[in-house]
Parts: sequence; structure tokens; C-alpha cells
Amino acid sequence: MRPLDPRLLRHARAARGYVALTAALGVVTAALVVAQALLLAHALGAAVSDGATLEVLAPTIGWLAAVVAVRALVTAVQERFAHRAATRTVAELREQVVAHAVALGPRWLATGEGPSVVTLATRGLDALEPYFVRYLPQLLLAATVTPGVLLVVLGLDWISAGILVVVLPLVPIFMVLVGRLTQGRSEQGLAAMQRLGAQVLDLLAGLPTLRAHGRERGPGARVRTLGDAHRQATMGTLRIAFLSGMVLELLTTLSVALVAVGIGLRLVEGHLDLVTGIAVLVLAPEVFLPLRQVGVQFHAAADGVAAAGRAFEVLETPVPAAGTRTAPDLRTATLRLEGVGVRTSGGSTPHGLDVVVRPGTVVALTGPSGVGKTTAVEVALGLLGPDEGRASIDGVDLVDVDPATLWAQVSWLPQRPVLEPGTVAELVGGDDGTRSAAAALTGLDGVVATLPDGWATPLGRGGAGLSLGQRQRVALTRTLLSRTPLVVLDEPTAHLDAAGEQVVLETVRALRDAGRTVLLVAHRPSLVALADEVVHVRSAAAVLA
Repeated sequence: MRPLDPRLLRHARAARGYVALTAALGVVTAALVVAQALLLAHALGAAVSDGATLEVLAPTIGWLAAVVAVRALVTAVQERFAHRAATRTVAELREQVVAHAVALGPRWLATGEGPSVVTLATRGLDALEPYFVRYLPQLLLAATVTPGVLLVVLGLDWISAGILVVVLPLVPIFMVLVGRLTQGRSEQGLAAMQRLGAQVLDLLAGLPTLRAHGRERGPGARVRTLGDAHRQATMGTLRIAFLSGMVLELLTTLSVALVAVGIGLRLVEGHLDLVTGIAVLVLAPEVFLPLRQVGVQFHAAADGVAAAGRAFEVLETPVPAAGTRTAPDLRTATLRLEGVGVRTSGGSTPHGLDVVVRPGTVVALTGPSGVGKTTAVEVALGLLGPDEGRASIDGVDLVDVDPATLWAQVSWLPQRPVLEPGTVAELVGGDDGTRSAAAALTGLDGVVATLPDGWATPLGRGGAGLSLGQRQRVALTRTLLSRTPLVVLDEPTAHLDAAGEQVVLETVRALRDAGRTVLLVAHRPSLVALADEVVHVRSAAAVLA
């Protein structure tokens, strides 16, 4: 990502207004810097050369104080808008990255991008705040204040302006060299953080299994190794930051010293008046100040620049073209998978799968873990395109179907239901009568009775405050109350006890009695026994064996 990447303005609307405002404030700041220097030079010149009293200098001092106050106000306004713009831009980019990752589909996420997107959308993009609050304002000030002040110095004293013009290009040249050196380190730090996030997510997901086999220490050591790598990359970037900051300070200090020596010699020889000399001497550091600050703040913003560049890579990944045809009515249409196979790193899972889901029937997909039952469901829902075979509804290929028109007719209950924040009643839906009847069937009424505010009890994101079994009952009740013709249940009895399993069985019976189509992924014999048709899913490895 470049210092001010056009892609940032294209993808984040909040950044556009902020950049325009900061540029305008930069022009105002340049004018205030010049006014402050000229007023200060006039006051000191009058006091030293003419012996002006405080009463005579009072108006000038008053104007000088006003300029200083306005300059402080401009800085405060800029910082306030910087924090707002950073928050909004990060929120916009985070939302776009997540939405685009979802649009890219499960196959893209399964390539290993999923954990990196999670890290990027959380801690990664948070690093953009220093870029907006510290780096970008100084970059725009360097584009406005530095040339503006330099022009004023040229009008006052061309010799001093010549010295500044000769020395000034050394600063950005040095910054470019440092930037190229630190870019790789920042990208390494972001990659290390993404790997660390992926390892932690995998470790948390598999921790029960690892503990059951006494293997939890190995992954923990790997996480610590990645954490040390991230720490070393961060400290390496800071080391370069301190070194480059010292060199920048030395370079600009020597430049201002050259200007001061020239001014002093010409004042002694009488070739320059005192007011002009003081004004140029005050303005000289202001020429370098924005550039110095850009160099200092660059390292604070380097992680954010790397994260934004990664976000733009995700957003620029082309999304597979979606169909445009309206999905047939699933109340009367038949869903077919014919010879479906999906290639994965472990081979084709499933392989040669044939499924016919007729309206009003219960179809169960069975088979060992890892043969592709959930993948088959994703193909049936149009979330994943098959590498082999065909998926269709009444002869219409799912590739040609508008996904939104299909998903509007489907209720999908995964193994671990996701509940949005809201009250229990809002999550379940329906009116009081239908809600109570459905809750009595799924056993949710007993759960609601234990909650402090009953149906009005608020739940956090992911159903905070409820166990997995209780969240399952909420999701089952919501499925019962939905009016979609097709219901997909992915191992609904997983993680449930005997009582929970009975609730699922009663729910499936109620769905079938209501004439709704049910597609099950099931292991337990009691659930398979309810199916009108049972399909055994096999992988390519199982077929060859």
C-alpha cells in the first residue's frame, strides 16, 4: 500500500471526507504558520532594533496569541475528526472484508484464508488507527505546509531558500529507503500475527480432543513459538524506527543550523535586516517539521499500512459469478445431486454422490466423519459448486440460480447454531400463541421458565448465557416457526443427551407432518429411522478401498 492509496478512498467513504478536510486544514495551518512567524519576527525586531515598549507591541502580541490559539484549535479539530474517521473507516473495511470473504465462498476460506481473514478483520485492521490519527495528517501537512512555507521563505530570502531546496530532498529520499526496509518487516509481523491467530483458533477448536489424548502441550508450544516470532518482528521494526528517527532529527537539525549560520553572518555584515532574518529563522524548522513527523509516525502506521494492503488484496479477489435465474418453488420442486464430487486436499469428498430430495420427504445423509456430508449440504444449498457431476432443482442447474431466491426458501440448522443478539422472543419469531406451541414441542418453554425475564431475556452474541443444548432448542424452535419449504439439519443431535435427542426427533416429525422437506446429516440410528430415504455418502478413498 502506498502512503495514500487510492484504493482506500475507493473502498472507504469515511476516508474521502477526512482526506479532504485534512487537506483544507493543512492549507489553513500553512497560513497560520506563516502569520505566526511574521508576527513573532515583527515583535522581536521592533523590541530589539527600535526598543519598542510592551504597550506598543501589545496589538502584535494579541494577534500572535490569537494565531497560536487558532492553530491549536485547528489541531484539536483535526485530531477529533481523525479518530472518528479511523473508527468509521476500520468499520467499513472490516464489514467489506467479511462480506467479500463470505461471497468468495467456503472453498476459498478452506484454502487457509479463513483464519487470516478473522485476524485481519479484528486486530489487523485496528492498526489503521495510528495511520489515520498520526501518519496521514502529517503526510498531508507535508504536501501543504512544506511547499507553502518554502515559497514564503523564497520571497523573503532566496539564499536561505536555496539552502533549504538543496537539503530538503534528502529527507524524503532517506524516508523511502527506510520505508522499503521496514515494509518487509511489517508484512512479516502481520503474517506472524495471522499465523498466530489461526493456530490459536485451531487449538481452541480442538482442545477437548487434544486433552482427551494428552496432546495439548505440543500445539501450545507452537503458539508460544509464533508469539515469540511476532514479538521479534515487532521489536525489529521499533529498532529501525528509533534509528531512522535519530538520523532524521540529525539531518534536519544540521539543515536548520546551516540556515541560521548564513542568516547570522549576513546580519553581522548588514546584508539582511533583523525582521526578515528572524522570520526566516522561525520558518526554517517549519519547512522540515511535517517531513520529520511523517518519518517518525511512519513506523507507528506501518502495521496499519500492511493490514490495509492485505485487506485490499482480499477485496480485489474476484468473486465467482452468481446465477440470475429465480429458484423454482421448493414446495413442489425436486432437488437433485447427480454424480457430485468435490475435490479437496484429501481427495474427492464426497465422490459420485446421487441424492434426490422430493417435496415433503425426509432424506438422511449418513457415513463416517470426513466423507463429505456437510460438503454435500453446501453443494445442495448452492454455497459450493461441484467439481464433478451436477446439482439442480427441477432441471435448473444451481450454478444458474440466484442464491438469494434459493436461500429465502431454506432454513439451515448447523451443528453449532449462531444466534444474533436480541431477546429470546426476537430470535425465535412468531406470535405468542405459535411461539408457545413450538416451544412446548422443542422443550424451549422449560428453558424460558428458568430465564430471569422469560421471553424478554436479552441474549448476547452467539447466545451468551445459554448452553449449546439450550441454543439448539432456540434454533429448533425458530426452524419450526419459519415458513420455508426446505429445512436442512446438519447433525442436529450432536453434543445432545438423550432428552435433547428426543426433542430433535419430535421436531423432525412435526416438520414432516407439516409437509415440509427435510434434509438431514445424521449418525444416530433413531434419527436415520425417521428418514423416507437414506443416502450413504462415500469419499473417493473409501470407494477405492
